Amino acid sequence: MDLTQLLSFGQGYGDGVIAVLSAGVAVISALIARGETKRQRKLQTERLRQSIDAASLDWGNAAIDALARTAMFARTRHLQANDGAFLANRANMLVALSTLVDRGRMFFPNLTPEKKGAEKEGAYRGHRPPILDALMWTFHELEAMTREGGPASEDSAAFIDECRRLLVSELQAHLDPRRMDQIVGRYDDQESDDRREAIRMSDALRTKLESRRPGFKFGAALTETQGPQ
Repeated sequence: MDLTQLLSFGQGYGDGVIAVLSAGVAVISALIARGETKRQRKLQTERLRQSIDAASLDWGNAAIDALARTAMFARTRHLQANDGAFLANRANMLVALSTLVDRGRMFFPNLTPEKKGAEKEGAYRGHRPPILDALMWTFHELEAMTREGGPASEDSAAFIDECRRLLVSELQAHLDPRRMDQIVGRYDDQESDDRREAIRMSDALRTKLESRRPGFKFGAALTETQGPQ
């Protein structure tokens, strides 16, 4: 092999090495880029979850405050200056509770929407989750409340406190980082003992409310037998 052939062979060998190295660098670069893209998507998902958590916590704080104020109103309603003041304050609280229910639908959509209320608007199909039931049962209790006495009125505040405890428990579960992967964006798919217990509590409160306000027509509640399939 003369010098020319040797140089030609060396150049070809070098080009081959460079090509292999270039291919290796390209593969490594692609893997790094893929990993970075995956990491960025994970960070974006986490930011979205944090944003949802912050918004739902703001809603939850407003709901807890409204229930606490409603319970105190029940305890002190006989101290209202007159019937007009009582009715005005009650109306304001009813509006606050009603709007909180609808605002809560942004974070806690109805369960099993395909099984109930097909004739209704999308947000109102299905069964309310227990966390919103707590607000609705309080709404109905307050709606039936009178300034002095009234049917089963002496322990209205205690009943509302029970509703608040249900709401707080469900909100805490919703925000618990140990359950985040199961709950954020997938609340209506959750299958757990916690969900069944919340439904049981909500049904018990509904039964108690019906016994307190006989003859009043309440919206259908989600029972344990109707629970998520």
